[in-house]
Amino acid sequence: MKRAVTLSALACLLAATAAAPTAFAGDASPDASAAPAAKATKKKVVAEPAPSLLDTVPRRGTLRVCTTGDYRPFTSYDRKTEKYSGIDIDMARDLAKSLDAKATFVPTTWASLVADLDGGRCDIAVGGVSITLPRARKLAFSEPTRTDGKTPIVRCEDKKKYRTLKDIDEPETTVVVNPGGTNEEFARAHIEKAKIKVHNDNNTIFDEIVEGRADVMMTDASETLYQSKLHPELCSVHPDKPFTFAEKAYALPRKDTQFKEYVDQFVHLATHDGTYEKYEDEWMK
Repeated sequence: MKRAVTLSALACLLAATAAAPTAFAGDASPDASAAPAAKATKKKVVAEPAPSLLDTVPRRGTLRVCTTGDYRPFTSYDRKTEKYSGIDIDMARDLAKSLDAKATFVPTTWASLVADLDGGRCDIAVGGVSITLPRARKLAFSEPTRTDGKTPIVRCEDKKKYRTLKDIDEPETTVVVNPGGTNEEFARAHIEKAKIKVHNDNNTIFDEIVEGRADVMMTDASETLYQSKLHPELCSVHPDKPFTFAEKAYALPRKDTQFKEYVDQFVHLATHDGTYEKYEDEWMK
């Protein structure tokens, strides 16, 4: 009887042990080795900033300068000698020299100037470039070199005839413009009744007025004064009171702040120590 009771008790103990959950290392503690492994953190790769032209131009030994070559007195290209000259050409050479480099000139047009500089064909664009908000969305500008504004240039006998935009905007008037720049932009914004004639060669555009194929061109006052010297038949109309206010400067890559700061300092010094004035006098007087 005693043996039967003992066996019965042993059977109950074995049954209870079998029903109990099996314990594994870590079941009782969140700090145990079987706890889920922490997720590995990804290391963020930070791209190195592009080197500034302030460093690459001296290393390269050249400053690539975009210029149209058709906007005297700021930039002019002589097809016979294949050389550039002008106020801003002289300034570009001085800028390159200050960076222990030489200026190399990259031909561009007014229509493609922004894309050429923004696309990296050149390091700077010079040659009577006006600061405009559309250009400033893609490019940076240096400290201004001078103020300017749109004013008419006409045959001298018509000087009193075309003094206002209302005088000019008549059906019998032909306004000539060079394509792609601020001159065409200004004419199309303000001329409704007069005929707008596009002339592709800015080097010969003033001959259109001299020869009577056009009556008026509205361009920067500085250019009208210079062209009236080259063409005695032409007169600048109120260049001291132009229709608009504008500033000329050098166009630069938008994101290269170090290079812009350097060019700002270069322009500031040149426009205050007589350098820019000397180059301007060589062309304007």
